[in-house]
Amino acid sequence: MLEIKNLHVKIAEDDTEILNGIDLTIPKGEVHAIMGPNGSGKSTLAYVLAGKNDYEVTEGSISWNGDDITELDPDERAAAGVFLAFQYPIEIPGVATMTFLRTSMNAVRKARGQDELSTPDFMRVVKAKAKELNIKDDKLKRPLNVGFSGGEKKRQEILQMSLLEPTLCVLDETDSGLDIDALKIVAEGVNALRGPERAMLVITHYQRLLNYIVPDMVHVLSEGKIVRSGGKDLALELEKSGYAEYGEAAA
Repeated sequence: MLEIKNLHVKIAEDDTEILNGIDLTIPKGEVHAIMGPNGSGKSTLAYVLAGKNDYEVTEGSISWNGDDITELDPDERAAAGVFLAFQYPIEIPGVATMTFLRTSMNAVRKARGQDELSTPDFMRVVKAKAKELNIKDDKLKRPLNVGFSGGEKKRQEILQMSLLEPTLCVLDETDSGLDIDALKIVAEGVNALRGPERAMLVITHYQRLLNYIVPDMVHVLSEGKIVRSGGKDLALELEKSGYAEYGEAAA
């Protein structure tokens, strides 16, 4: 279970507070969505969960499976099961995709006390999962994300998530830049990972993603606070009415 209690966060280099008292609980086996206007703190919440050091937690705590992870480094959180899918996955020239995947996978397995995969076993696993996501072999031979379209980058990231087997998946606007076909494929990859031991937090502006990744709960984030929570129908309501009223509610 993810438990966020009274979380206050500022930018590390100044006193600008972005999150000012978030309380959120996501049980294992559930998918929760965070929606809200630009500048409400959605991506900041995703980065803080992953341990990005550009931000400072000034109050509150984050726990996963009963363990406080507020002060853990990103690699320690990854070993604990946390995975962040970025809004804009970066290109890394000079780093082969397969090398990146194998190094990441074996590092996490080692940290969890598991045996590293042999090259043949790794190749079998990667090719099987890549096929499910319509990732062709030639894409696996390129430098990481170099020359990829937005949809191809997102598929690669879902492939990484599938291989690393996280128990807490944070998806930061994973629908950005995707056409409808790519969105369906990425959503199918995400849905395939849903299970009783895994929690997911899906961050999005738009309801259309939630047609394919149907959440158990939807939360509205405005001005650094969660100002409303409800079932999946709340996303449909937001699509119709927008976020204007929530600026006032959070003030």
